[in-house]
This record gives sequence, structure tokens and C-alpha cells, in this order.
Amino acid sequence: MALNEATRENIRLVGPFDSLRDYLRALEARGKVLRLREIDQDRYQATGLAYRLIEKFGFDKAPAILAERVKIDGEWRDGPMYGNIYGGWDIEGMVFGVDDIVEDQNVMFRRVQEKLLARIDSGGAWARIKPAVVERRKAPCKEIVVGEEDVDILQYPWFKNNPADAGRYINMGSLFIEHPALRNVGTYRCQVKGAKKIGVNPEPGQHGWQILMELKRKGLKVAKTAVALGSDPIVWSLSSTKLAGFGEDELEIAGGIRGRAVDIVKCETSDIYVPAQSEMILEGEIPLDELEEEGPYGEMYGYLGARKPKNFYMRIKTVTHRRDPWFTNSFTGVTADMLRGTSIASNYHRYKKLIPGLTAMMTHRNAPGVMIVAIKKRFAGEGMAAGQQVLANPTIKVAIVVDDDINLLNPLDVLHCMSARWQPKASVVIPQTQSMMVDPSTARHGLSSKMIIDATRQLPLEGGPAEFPAYSRALLEAGAPDLFPWVEKEWPNVMKLWEKQGGGS
Repeated sequence: MALNEATRENIRLVGPFDSLRDYLRALEARGKVLRLREIDQDRYQATGLAYRLIEKFGFDKAPAILAERVKIDGEWRDGPMYGNIYGGWDIEGMVFGVDDIVEDQNVMFRRVQEKLLARIDSGGAWARIKPAVVERRKAPCKEIVVGEEDVDILQYPWFKNNPADAGRYINMGSLFIEHPALRNVGTYRCQVKGAKKIGVNPEPGQHGWQILMELKRKGLKVAKTAVALGSDPIVWSLSSTKLAGFGEDELEIAGGIRGRAVDIVKCETSDIYVPAQSEMILEGEIPLDELEEEGPYGEMYGYLGARKPKNFYMRIKTVTHRRDPWFTNSFTGVTADMLRGTSIASNYHRYKKLIPGLTAMMTHRNAPGVMIVAIKKRFAGEGMAAGQQVLANPTIKVAIVVDDDINLLNPLDVLHCMSARWQPKASVVIPQTQSMMVDPSTARHGLSSKMIIDATRQLPLEGGPAEFPAYSRALLEAGAPDLFPWVEKEWPNVMKLWEKQGGGS
């Protein structure tokens, strides 16, 4: 498993990657993986370590975790099991094929956005390439085929993240459901319920739920389904975000972003096609007239999600996988487990038409319901108008609008802006409207109050001062234009001096 120097020389360090393995090898070659020989998840050691890594390094700098073997239910099981595999904007640059990767997160954010915006046409549609069907013998996910009699998913190293969770969960899988007219690929938490059974949790209104309801209305008793585990990072990005509209093919968009088709192969027990480079495929069926209890489970905001008294489940008929498959786990609400670039680029392109002065927008990993919007403000009212447009998105609860000189990637800059440029009167509360977030603060799912904070410099017509004081850094840059280029050039030497003096130890 460990990468020797000869292996490193043959690794492609920049994507798009054809498989999860190619990506993870590149991640380790870049020194972004913390390798552990073993971890005892019966004592929740991996979860505790995940919390500590994020606290110590932050989302952008914390390394991925690799456990070569894990203890679960009193037994040591072979991995590898990876977690926290999608981090900062330098990592997203690797995935999306940015040639020049640097550590500076602000630089990489802009480069990733430029790369992705080039894949969106003037009408807002992503580039598309239809998936390519490959022969069964050329599909790595078919190397091992386990028939129904021998299926036992309990043997695999799925984690129970928290003592309060209902059990072990498969939480980085992509559920494939095919309607006669369309294919849906979505990420839904799957509780491990037995050797041949998992829970499936599409929330009401999500695309997977809509398709299951439509199949039920048509009189079907079961829905043929498959769960793809360990697909390539861009397919995973399309599965774990809401980039594709209802009826749009996630795999076509993934192909367009990659610049080449996604290889797919037909399942053993149905006509569903799945990514051929996946680590594992669980094939089965969802009974449409039978529901079971599922949950609770620690959800994306970092709080315990609800126990569902009636939820779908899947009977597993066949498992196919690579030899010695690799596994991934989401420490949901703790670590970085999905890519953000596609969603942010899509939102930017959409809102640029509605907000003429828009220069950037961002949601942070640990605050997905808060959208920070930067605008080049010209007229009174523009900040509030921008916030109104953003809150039409059902996944956003708070819109914070700032001037375009604010660094959106730095929450402290946003807080500074609210402290020095914002008056609380420049805000609006919407008492109740549509919401699609799994938000623990709401009393009723699907409804939330929302808020606009216009933290731009308020113009006199908006009640602001007749003249706003100059920003000290701007004065420094204007008066000493060579200063910050000098700091940038000397910074590596300053850090070496700091390390020599024992700094950071």
C-alpha cells in the first residue's frame, strides 16, 4: 500500500482522474494523507482523530486519514478505509485539472472557478458528454462477483461514527435509480441493517424520492437500484451536490466537466448502468410498499439527525467489486467529504445574470446555509437586492452581502466587515419560507425563517456616513506599492527562520 519513490514518479498528480484510486494515490504523493496502520473504531478513535485534525489544521489544510485496518464489532477488518478526502482549494484544483497547483487558497479558489466556469455555456448549461458503455471484462468493478447466497456486507469496514448513531453507515455511496425516461444519481445515507439489507434515506422532495414515488404511482412493487461506492471524484461531486436538475443526467455532466466520457457497465441483476471504475457496486431492489425505521444519524450540521419511523430500505441481491477494494467514510458534519467547486461555479453563473455587480460568492464547509456574496456596489439598494436574489435558493438561510474588497475565504474578514461597515438596521428577516436544509434549528422540516445582512458600505441614501474612512491596508498598498510583493518574496525565508527558532513546535 505505501508509495515508494518509483511509484510516486509514475503517478499523475493532476486530474481529471479516472478512478478514486488514481486520485488518492496523487493525494498521498502530494503529502496530503495521514497513514495509520490500524485504528479501533469500536472506541471511535477515527472519529476523535477527525475532530482533532479539523480543529488543528482547519478544513483547507487537514490531511486525509487512511487506516490500513480497522477494528469493528470486536474484529479487525482489512481496509484501506479513507476519510476527509476532499479538503482545500488546492485539492479541488487537483481534481478539476488546474495545471499550476499552489498552497495559497485564494489563488486556487479563483483558478478552480475559472476552470469550471469555462465548462458552462452562456445559457447556464454545463458541458455534456454521454457516458461510454464498456465491456464487462474491462470494468474493474466486475473483478469479483458475489451472488445473492454469498452476500454479506457486514464483513466490510463500514463505520459507526458516533455512539448515538443507529448503527454502521454507508455514507459515501451514489444511489442509481433508473426511471424509463431518466437516470438519477444521488447520495443518501444508508444504514447497514443486516448482511443483505441497508436503509436508504432520500428526503421528501429530493430527486431520488420523486422517482420512487412516481414508480409507486405506476403500480410497481419494487424499484431496481444500485449503490456505487468509490467512484471517481467528479462523478462523486455530481452525486453529492444538487448540480443536475430533475431529469438531467449526472453522468453526462460529469463527462462534460472531465472532458471525456464516464465509462459505465451494466449491472448483473438489472438494466442499470454504473461507473465501471467504481470500487464496489451493491445491486438490489427497494420495496415501494414496505417502510422501516431508520436512524438517528449525525448529520451535516454536526448535530444528531432524526430517527425516521418510516423509511425505504434496499434488499441486496449481488455485490461486485475490485480485488481488495478501497473504502471511504464520511465523518458527516465533521470533515470535508464533498467537492464545492461545481456548486459555487454554477451558483455564480446563475446569479451573475441577476446581480450585475456580483464578483464572487462562497459558502463555508461548516456553514452551508450561509451564503457570502461580494459585489461591486454602485447604487443604494444593491446590497439588499443581491441578498433577496440569493435567498430564493431553498438551501440558503442567511445571505451576507459584502464589498468586493473582502476576502470571502476568510471568515474573520467577513466578521470585520460586519463590525466596521454594517449597521443592524441594514438587515431584513423573512419570517417563514421554503427550506431544503437538514437544519436542527427548525421546528418543521421544509420551512425556515431567513435573513439578509447588507454589510456593504452604506451609502448616504441608505443612512450611511457622507464619507466613509479610507481602509488602512488600501492606503498602505497605495503608498508603498512594492511592500507586499517584497513580503511575498521573503515569506519562505521568514518561515524557515521561524522553524529554525522552534516556532510552531
